[in-house]
Amino acid sequence: MIDPRELRPRETDYPDATIHSDLREGIEMITDARPHRGTIFLEDARIVSLEAFPAGQYVMRFDAPECAACAKPGSFVHVTCDPCLPMRRPLSIMRADPHAGWIDVLFKTVGQGMRALGHRQPGERVSVLGPIGHPFRTSGERPHTLLVGGGVGIPPMVFLAEQLANDRTGDWRPLVLMGSEIPFPFKVNSSQIDVPEIAPEINATMPLLEELGIAARLSSLSDISGCFNGYVTDLAATWLEAQNETVMEHTEIFACGPQPMLQAIARVAEQFDVPCQVSLEEFMACAVGGCAGCTVPVYESDGMQMKRVCVDGPVFDSRKVFPAAEL
Repeated sequence: MIDPRELRPRETDYPDATIHSDLREGIEMITDARPHRGTIFLEDARIVSLEAFPAGQYVMRFDAPECAACAKPGSFVHVTCDPCLPMRRPLSIMRADPHAGWIDVLFKTVGQGMRALGHRQPGERVSVLGPIGHPFRTSGERPHTLLVGGGVGIPPMVFLAEQLANDRTGDWRPLVLMGSEIPFPFKVNSSQIDVPEIAPEINATMPLLEELGIAARLSSLSDISGCFNGYVTDLAATWLEAQNETVMEHTEIFACGPQPMLQAIARVAEQFDVPCQVSLEEFMACAVGGCAGCTVPVYESDGMQMKRVCVDGPVFDSRKVFPAAEL
């Protein structure tokens, strides 16, 4: 891809002319202030596999090497679901293998686009634009990472958990909590990894995370065996309530899910005074910052600003999108 910085005019390009300083400054502001420029790839991706789960849920794997090489937890792709549908759909990346060149996405067949994507077959080609967005930002000072995902907000939590499991540079201690009111998009197993702060009968987990040695627990109001009977945010509060002061000083929350769930987890973070990053879900048209159709109010130190979820997010500080006055 062409780096926008290569398009800057230079005196050596125009020896008989002088570049106006205001023009130069404007060009530099455009190219330097948009870190997403030159990092998003358009790929004619091949569908490697499609796995169906109850309630119209699918996990699709794309052969998309450029996207896989740059994907990070919290980033997403903008997918053309069907040649007859010009509008793309945003999908969070659930897993990525930069060496094998594939990415996984989880989606639910709600709406015409997702239904069309669910009918695509392995071997077919799909236009994939990505990875897009600012990812989650972890800090070695807070290795106790509480990852909270609800519904189709589960994928970024799986991605982040796997990244932490593979990161040997820090003493990461992730706990993944996932909630759903429909069957989970994986076979629910009983965990052998102990989480002392959570009752032993609440032991349902995701097999992939169990294989990676990552503690995970599931929550549902649908009476699923081994699951916490309640909201996933209540389960998060239960775990936080049981921690001592030292653990709390080294804990951070990461969350993705529907807006009411994110507002609830922001309230929990405020209650226990721990930092929290949330990945927002919004309808998108272009997904690359041009249309500004996915803007949300974000409260900075100098006042409220409208930010684009696609390229300014989708990850934000929970206190900036859900200020204490609204909780």
